[in-house]
Amino acid sequence: MARNELRPLVALRSTAGTGHTYVTRKNRRNDPDRLALRKFDPVAGRHVTFREER
Repeated sequence: MARNELRPLVALRSTAGTGHTYVTRKNRRNDPDRLALRKFDPVAGRHVTFREER
Protein backbone atom coordinates (compact mmCIF):
# COMPACT_ATOMS: atom_id res chain seq x y z
CA MET A 1 0.00 0.00 0.00
CA ALA A 2 1.11 3.48 -0.73
CA ARG A 3 1.61 5.92 2.10
CA ASN A 4 -1.40 8.07 1.26
CA GLU A 5 -3.80 5.13 1.04
CA LEU A 6 -3.16 3.79 4.55
CA ARG A 7 -2.66 7.11 6.38
CA PRO A 8 -4.48 9.82 4.40
CA LEU A 9 -4.59 13.49 5.30
CA VAL A 10 -7.90 14.48 6.89
CA ALA A 11 -9.28 17.87 7.82
CA LEU A 12 -10.89 18.28 11.23
CA ARG A 13 -13.48 21.10 11.31
CA SER A 14 -14.73 22.74 14.50
CA THR A 15 -18.28 21.98 15.59
CA ALA A 16 -18.49 25.44 17.19
CA GLY A 17 -19.17 26.94 13.76
CA THR A 18 -16.07 29.12 13.67
CA GLY A 19 -14.64 27.49 10.54
CA HIS A 20 -11.31 26.66 12.20
CA THR A 21 -9.70 23.44 10.95
CA TYR A 22 -6.81 21.17 11.88
CA VAL A 23 -5.10 18.90 9.35
CA THR A 24 -3.79 15.53 10.50
CA ARG A 25 -3.22 11.97 9.32
CA LYS A 26 -5.29 8.99 10.40
CA ASN A 27 -4.84 5.26 10.20
CA ARG A 28 -7.71 3.75 8.20
CA ARG A 29 -7.22 0.29 9.70
CA ASN A 30 -7.64 1.55 13.29
CA ASP A 31 -10.20 4.30 12.58
CA PRO A 32 -12.35 3.41 9.57
CA ASP A 33 -15.11 5.79 10.73
CA ARG A 34 -14.89 9.55 10.90
CA LEU A 35 -12.63 10.97 13.60
CA ALA A 36 -13.98 13.18 16.37
CA LEU A 37 -11.31 14.75 18.56
CA ARG A 38 -11.60 17.36 21.30
CA LYS A 39 -9.11 20.14 20.54
CA PHE A 40 -8.64 23.85 21.25
CA ASP A 41 -10.45 26.28 18.97
CA PRO A 42 -8.55 29.61 19.13
CA VAL A 43 -11.44 31.51 17.51
CA ALA A 44 -13.95 30.29 20.11
CA GLY A 45 -11.33 30.43 22.87
CA ARG A 46 -12.19 27.00 24.33
CA HIS A 47 -11.94 23.28 23.69
CA VAL A 48 -14.56 21.91 21.32
CA THR A 49 -15.13 18.73 19.32
CA PHE A 50 -13.55 18.65 15.89
CA ARG A 51 -15.06 16.21 13.38
CA GLU A 52 -13.48 14.82 10.24
CA GLU A 53 -14.84 16.31 7.04
CA ARG A 54 -14.65 14.72 3.63
